[in-house]
Amino acid sequence: MRVLAIESSCDETAVAILSGEGVVLTLESNLVRSQIDIHQAYGGVVPEVAAREHLAYLFPMIRQALVEARINDNEIDAIAVTAGPGLAPALRVGVEAAKALAWAWHKPLVPVCHLEGHIYASWLETSNPPQFPALALIVSGGHTELVFMKSHGDFVRLGETIDDAAGEAFDKVAKMLGLPYPGGPQVEQLAKLGDPSAFNFPRALLDKPNLDFSFAGLKTSVLYKLRENEASLDNAKFRSDIAASFQEAVIHVLIKKTARAIAEHSPKSIILAGGVAANLSLRHSFQALGATHQVAVHVPPFAYAVDNAGMIAAAGYYRALANNFVDPLVLSANPNLDIV
Repeated sequence: MRVLAIESSCDETAVAILSGEGVVLTLESNLVRSQIDIHQAYGGVVPEVAAREHLAYLFPMIRQALVEARINDNEIDAIAVTAGPGLAPALRVGVEAAKALAWAWHKPLVPVCHLEGHIYASWLETSNPPQFPALALIVSGGHTELVFMKSHGDFVRLGETIDDAAGEAFDKVAKMLGLPYPGGPQVEQLAKLGDPSAFNFPRALLDKPNLDFSFAGLKTSVLYKLRENEASLDNAKFRSDIAASFQEAVIHVLIKKTARAIAEHSPKSIILAGGVAANLSLRHSFQALGATHQVAVHVPPFAYAVDNAGMIAAAGYYRALANNFVDPLVLSANPNLDIV
């Protein structure tokens, strides 16, 4: 089976073509056009601007993907598209494009949840995909949650953030430190120069018997520490210590909650998913967690940790195998689409 996938949930325009035979998935084309340089001037993503950029580049990228894969539209078996969650104007461009292609090419259409796509990034470029049951830690700009996966397409949410997502906290702390957009990678780079034990920032909900997260208090604590030390804001050591201590607090909570979920649900595999999965310190801590609990660890390659259409194609492939198709006439973008 061969799937063409479209991802346009935020500020990356992405198209991929994936062929699958059993559990062996092959990306024949995987194109991503980032808009970071455009949105840096605004300090964040402007939905209408993102949508216009998607509209300008999406169809040329689809043509390019077909050329790279050395196929024509007759050799596509299904079309997958991110239906949500995300920015409404941006999502709408991808969804409407996928609907048009499905109608024009007479192909079945598969809607994919963006979060599900992030989980399926661990099915790419591997001969040993995750085994079920699997536990996924999703860490992105808008989401932080633990999801238990019984089989393909069967998800149970075990816990989630009750306020800010981890990625959102990274971005907001970056702004406090005057770092440019996108903030998460900037905080990570600054943290490499700092002492993670310099400041004892709070670790919320660790004393609670649930699997939920909270990062709003941590973010506020960083803000107060900066206000208390305004004279040190230009001090490189102080700034790097703030970044390192903040990052350490986030990762500590993520790993402790995941460890609790492993103990309670005994998964065969654990999966790190979402844009924050590109953070090296988190990746190393997650690998160590798997070794400690003797459970298989799956962390996607860096290229698939951030938004891309390859992950949507992988999720769409398994949905297509299960005949989870929709009528193009009734599909609409859903900014609040949930994985469960």
